[in-house]
Amino acid sequence: MNEQQRIRREKLRWHCRRALLELDIVFQRFWERVGDDLDEATASRLERLLEMEDHDLWDLVSGRSSTEDPQLESMVLSLRALGAAAGRHQ
Repeated sequence: MNEQQRIRREKLRWHCRRALLELDIVFQRFWERVGDDLDEATASRLERLLEMEDHDLWDLVSGRSSTEDPQLESMVLSLRALGAAAGRHQ
């Protein structure tokens, strides 16, 4: 991983810190799963999701709403699975 990729990953990790505890838990599990293996496509999708307000993002992750964007759908489904796993361990 080059320096530019490392900086981008660290910025994304920082932006994953959210005001909603539920989102913090989901993103913590996301980073545990992904680690240093964050690819460019996933990073781009994550950046787009992180532009959302917390409550709108939580509605997506919790399944209360859905996205019509096929590029984001796989990321949202992955986060939903992590959210469900987080719920079982609390």
